[in-house]
Amino acid sequence: PALAKLFTFKAFNPIQTQTFHELFKTDRNCIVCAPSGSGKTTCAEFAILRMLVKNPNGKVVYVAPKDEIAQPIYDSWKARFGSILGSGKVVKMTGETAPDLRFLTDGKIIVSTVDQWDALSRRWRQRKAVQAVSLFIVDELHFLGGDVGPTLEVVISRMRFISGQQQQRGASDSMRIVGLSASLANAREVGEWMGVSNKSLFNFSPKVRPTPLEIYFQSFDQSNYSARLMAMAKPAYNAVIRHSTGKPVIIFVPSRRQAQLTAIDLMTYHESQEGGTFLSKNVQPDEIEQVASELREPALQQVVASGIGFLHGGMTESDWERITELYQDGIIRVLVCPADVCWKLKTFAHLVVIMGTEAYDGRERRYADYPIADVLHMMGKASRQAIDQNGKCVLFCHAPKKEHLKKLLYEPLPIESHLNYYLHDHFNSEIVTKTIGSMQDAVDYITWTFLYRRFAKNPNYYGLQGTSNVHLSEHLSEMVETVLGDLEESKCCEMSEEGEVSPLNLGMIAAYYYIQYRTIEIIASSVTAKTKIRGVMEILSAAYEFGSLPVRYGEEKALKILARTLTHKLPETSEFHDSNTKALILLQNHFSRKSLSADLRSDQKRVVKESVSLIQAIVDVISSNGWLKPALAAMELSQMVVQGLWNKDHVLKQIPHFTDEIVRRCDAYEGEEAIESVFDILTLDDDVRNDLLRLPDDKMADVAVFCNNYPNIDVTFEVEDPDDVTAGDPVQFTVQLEREIDEDEMDEEALSQLGVVSAPLFPGEKREGWWVVVGDTKTNSLLSLKRVNLVQKQKIKLEFIAPEEAGDYNLTLFCMSDSYLGCDQEYSVPLSVAVGESDDEDDSDSDESEE
Repeated sequence: PALAKLFTFKAFNPIQTQTFHELFKTDRNCIVCAPSGSGKTTCAEFAILRMLVKNPNGKVVYVAPKDEIAQPIYDSWKARFGSILGSGKVVKMTGETAPDLRFLTDGKIIVSTVDQWDALSRRWRQRKAVQAVSLFIVDELHFLGGDVGPTLEVVISRMRFISGQQQQRGASDSMRIVGLSASLANAREVGEWMGVSNKSLFNFSPKVRPTPLEIYFQSFDQSNYSARLMAMAKPAYNAVIRHSTGKPVIIFVPSRRQAQLTAIDLMTYHESQEGGTFLSKNVQPDEIEQVASELREPALQQVVASGIGFLHGGMTESDWERITELYQDGIIRVLVCPADVCWKLKTFAHLVVIMGTEAYDGRERRYADYPIADVLHMMGKASRQAIDQNGKCVLFCHAPKKEHLKKLLYEPLPIESHLNYYLHDHFNSEIVTKTIGSMQDAVDYITWTFLYRRFAKNPNYYGLQGTSNVHLSEHLSEMVETVLGDLEESKCCEMSEEGEVSPLNLGMIAAYYYIQYRTIEIIASSVTAKTKIRGVMEILSAAYEFGSLPVRYGEEKALKILARTLTHKLPETSEFHDSNTKALILLQNHFSRKSLSADLRSDQKRVVKESVSLIQAIVDVISSNGWLKPALAAMELSQMVVQGLWNKDHVLKQIPHFTDEIVRRCDAYEGEEAIESVFDILTLDDDVRNDLLRLPDDKMADVAVFCNNYPNIDVTFEVEDPDDVTAGDPVQFTVQLEREIDEDEMDEEALSQLGVVSAPLFPGEKREGWWVVVGDTKTNSLLSLKRVNLVQKQKIKLEFIAPEEAGDYNLTLFCMSDSYLGCDQEYSVPLSVAVGESDDEDDSDSDESEE
């Protein structure tokens, strides 16, 4: 009964009832395949409850293909399971290694995306917390056939491998794997691959839904895309009037602009024909006008008054929440959304209208079909369990696609693996963790995957000549040779003549920072000893990670206009339909703090967020070449990315709400001490400060938070045995960093928030990192580098080889932040080097190998 309180509904639906025994009463691996909207998440909760009851020390990891799927699950579980487990036990991964490892060690229910879990579980041999997972839940398994598929496949294969190892060692409680998916045509094969017996495999037909769904197809003959969309406007309105019978409706359209147009169309049709609105009966017009006036977007204010709302990815959070609340409370009845937010959308409807099944893809400059997983998910939105007797879905499509779509939607999905195209990065990470040490290991690694099981079943699809063992092994060896050959060419690994494979420095950097091998190859071939910030910025924007940024219809024109006012001109080879050019334009606009359209703003967030780990990789590549100035330039770029400023801008501009005018007033201030840094703002008298800033109280509070979080770090260092340094010998060097804080005044929560960066323009939470560097500015040489995540106090040891020639040197110690401008420190380190005793020849050899 205590567990029953966790569920907000009275009774389980037929799908949950049939799977209950297998999930809650046994410990077998299990897969549940059922149409979207069938309540599969509850099935996963049965398995979690089983683990909590039977093995209170166990850990659950829940993995979803997209962050939009993981976030609501985390919110729901944090509220429900958090109440019984206590705080800090239900956690969500952030994508930063150090905090994530802490979450994994302390947490009990861990929610993660596939990429985050892949990055973390790669080094499972060293990470005991990964081996301690007792229940592994994979959601939306049918994504195996989509773009996240290869990573999803590798992650599941790895977890299967770990659980296989545990069973071999005779561990009493090995890991349990539970999969949730849409209906699959080849579910049995997926089950065999995941170690699920036929008895534990539930594959429901797409036709059995807890809330039956009526699907209506309507096809359009217009071959021109825009004409077809225009032709759908009136039928969409008719469908809403005919099928919705006063119940809520969600309409999915191809783009953000179309969402706005469709909402306005519906409003005009309804006013001209019915003369009414889509508002609920008991709402007063003046109430809704009050709500409308609080919204930011003018078009939204206009349509909300007639009971229609629209959403899109670039909306402000407040507008998004307001509109979804109005819809959930039944005040507005129609919601129009672009198809790409279907996973972020948390609401359901009685009727779903899908207007068209394709959208513009700017990188390929053509109209591409929606992924089938998205269409199934949109259809699943038409199920209000326990409210409606049935749901309805009206699907508008281009006439030639109608039969194909019918087949896909009425029958279970067949899924194929695409891992064969994405093996390089996964191989590289396994070479670094020593799972693959030879050609044979690589072939064995593939036998754990779903790809290997599909080879024999569908040989033509994968380009096999036949299905005999000889054909299979030939194809496998050829595939492995090609992939390892490519990795060797880009200097990520090296192969001996006996077929042994060992990792190289670049491969290790790529695997550690979770970066594609082609990106690390670009970085290594582009940086030079003279690269400046502008160069580092261009190298960063050329990363393959940004190759998947969407270029929408008509966006090239907007990018051309933005490019005219950039601080640094684009390289001459830039093309505006290229995602990497777009990344460079968005980065420069981030530093200049220019306002952008909603779509570009959401892309900019993604570029900024992904840049942090890419820059850390660039620093590592530069430091392994031993260059000082480019490394410092890359570190400064990291500060620029987090704070959204140019390095030439005034330091005070990173404080929230500080405008050029306030900065000018601070510069002109003629007190006892000039105001040059963030610390000076803290030391001012209140009345002086108020006069200089002239900000209201709520903004003053933001300023105070930033200034108090701004790091005040004390650096002490010493060279061990400074009188005993000889040429060509190792020099030991200790550095201690300590944050100056007043511990007595801080409670536990404040202490736990130490090191969290205040950065209003950075999307998501960021923790402070520091680079400690010893170098010689005269010769531009970097001798030693360490990166630390400082909380309160940290002691680090650096080691480097003393210069070859005896004499007095003046080295410099740099302590560089990765998140704040203006708090870097440098100290001069005098070093006297005595004459070494060894041969000159040996010396020069050891020096070369050191570089």
